[in-house]
Amino acid sequence: MPCYDERMDIKQSPGYDEMTAADGRVRPHYAAYARWLAQQPAQRMAARREEAELLFRRVGITFAVYGDKDEDGAGTERLIPFDVIPRIIPAHEWQLLQRGLVQRVAALNRFLYDIYHDQDILRAGVVPADAVRHNAQYRAEMQGLAVPGDVYAHIAGIDIVRAPRPDAPQEGVFYVLEDNLRVPSGVSYMLEDRSMMMRLFPELFREHRVAPVAHYPDLLLQTLRSVAPPHASEPTVVVLTPGIYNSAYFEHAFLAQQMGVELVEGQDLFARDGYVYMRTTRGPQRVDVIYRRIDDDFLDPLAFRPDSTLGCAGLLEAYRRGHVTLCNAIGTGVADDKSIYPYVPKMIEFYLGEAPILANVPTYIGRDPHDLAYILDHLDELVVKEVHGAGGYGMLIGPSASRAERERFAAALRAQPEQYIAQPTLALSTCPTYVEQGIAPRHIDLRPFVLSGRTVQVVPGGLTRVALREGSLVVNSSQGGGTKDTWVLEA
Repeated sequence: MPCYDERMDIKQSPGYDEMTAADGRVRPHYAAYARWLAQQPAQRMAARREEAELLFRRVGITFAVYGDKDEDGAGTERLIPFDVIPRIIPAHEWQLLQRGLVQRVAALNRFLYDIYHDQDILRAGVVPADAVRHNAQYRAEMQGLAVPGDVYAHIAGIDIVRAPRPDAPQEGVFYVLEDNLRVPSGVSYMLEDRSMMMRLFPELFREHRVAPVAHYPDLLLQTLRSVAPPHASEPTVVVLTPGIYNSAYFEHAFLAQQMGVELVEGQDLFARDGYVYMRTTRGPQRVDVIYRRIDDDFLDPLAFRPDSTLGCAGLLEAYRRGHVTLCNAIGTGVADDKSIYPYVPKMIEFYLGEAPILANVPTYIGRDPHDLAYILDHLDELVVKEVHGAGGYGMLIGPSASRAERERFAAALRAQPEQYIAQPTLALSTCPTYVEQGIAPRHIDLRPFVLSGRTVQVVPGGLTRVALREGSLVVNSSQGGGTKDTWVLEA
């Protein structure tokens, strides 16, 4: 028996569904896939799902969840659920997204250069000066420091959502939900999801012109080498990881292996005479580019947290001298802080003289008294976020929160309003997803990855994350979310 009847079987969502229009018709870019899915026996799809889980476990594709503890008190590891129904994006939509992503990351890099040099945008009053200078992610150590090509965010993960247009609910519009410029993760799951789909359903890739993503590690290595210090004719690149207990360690090891570079921890590095070296069995080897997956605070105990054992003493001094490049640059966290997010459209206009291609989600700023009053009066309608929060933590989803939870957030807002923003509860688009009850719509987002070096490159697609619980809007892996393969159809 087929697992899916393209005429009627999927429960309709009140919002925008990526596969099925409001009138029940399959969208054109999903038509071939929907016909294929309708012909698949339920037993085959169930077997393929089980096969995917088994293979992911063998490879070790897991995510450490710090909130869950095992009997020894250590963070537990979970397999990130993988859904075998892809999210499909037609070529014309991807072209729009790509132009918007490149524009946005260009403006964010201009902003980072500016705040660490002339601060024109602060003097112009486009971005409040205290929102930058008093930001926990602002690093005074970077003031006046030149970085190769004036690029600060070499790897950016921009979270995109689609929601119904206010004036035409049957149509969807893309919004930028969040900018991730410090150590954005998830690209390894994008690559493994594609590899798994090609293994499980090779016939689909013969029938669809799906843009490839497997070359991402080559583009990443090319980007990292392109920003090496001028003295490095054959730059040595390493991936710096906090170690095996980090939630994204699988990704660190995966990317190092795929690029053919060394995966190192802080203890593997040392600084001498303003240069950074890697300990090897053949003696010290100079390091030119460090793709760091460690937060600023832990990079150098001489400059930041003195109790850190994760970084390399003297790293900042070598960085200051231009003898090593850090990707991403120290201090990029200012630009992905949620308190700065509302000003990105104005940054685009200020630096590029262009209208933003991708819109922000309408945002209320806790530091603004009028916005704060509105937030407090509408807590039952809004999503409230800590400006430094991540991973789905430190947030209130008003419509589903209890009265006690809203009261706790109201007290926190009144005490430290500058630590919060609020946004309307968007009806995120849905995509058909395999769940226990069969195929049903679940909310999704998209994290494309933008690489900035001598050139700017975007691999088609990105990581689609899916909220597996019915009605949930939280797609984060740490909160039980899963992933899907993302297909961009070539024109």
